Amino acid sequence: MDHAGQIAAAGIAAQEVLEQKHQAREVTLSASRKAIRSCAMAIRAVHRRELREARELIAVAAAYLAEAESVLDGHPDVRYAGFLHDAKKEFVEANLTLAFVADLSVPTAAELGVEVQAYLNGMAEAASELRRQSLDCLRRDDFVEAERLLGVMDAVYGLLIAVDYPEALTGGLRRSTDALRGVLERTRADVTTALVASRLREAVERATPSGG
Repeated sequence: MDHAGQIAAAGIAAQEVLEQKHQAREVTLSASRKAIRSCAMAIRAVHRRELREARELIAVAAAYLAEAESVLDGHPDVRYAGFLHDAKKEFVEANLTLAFVADLSVPTAAELGVEVQAYLNGMAEAASELRRQSLDCLRRDDFVEAERLLGVMDAVYGLLIAVDYPEALTGGLRRSTDALRGVLERTRADVTTALVASRLREAVERATPSGG
């Protein structure tokens, strides 16, 4: 029996498989990083209320995710290595931040083409992004919009706190939910303080005689 020949053939086959995985990993890692960068830029555009630019950047991120997916057939170990999950989470965050701020319909996980773990964690981060928007509203005395955004944050937290499954299944959702809770509590305190101050100011103005 030619063990040496069999060993050599087995080694060649193994190297071919590893080379394919390496190439898939390189493409996926690069595309994931580019998608994350586009999503971060999209979120910044949303905060500037440049919604058209945000949509364009989200479309760019979607193309990078599609590129990553195109090389992953037969490579589940690469698919679930972590970096694609992070990119999808950022993709969800960008899409939901846009939907929340622009008061649009909220896309589902299926519509975004992501797993529920990435979807829920991305939703938590999108809700946290609303603190900045709420504070901007308070600075321009837009209390109605600040309260609307606070309501969205509260609704997201209410959903996530009810997701009671092991961390291994949810992709670390408990940590994301705990982080959102802190952001929500601070935002609620800021909105409440601003509302009380505004009403007090209005009461003083009504009670103060006008003219000389």
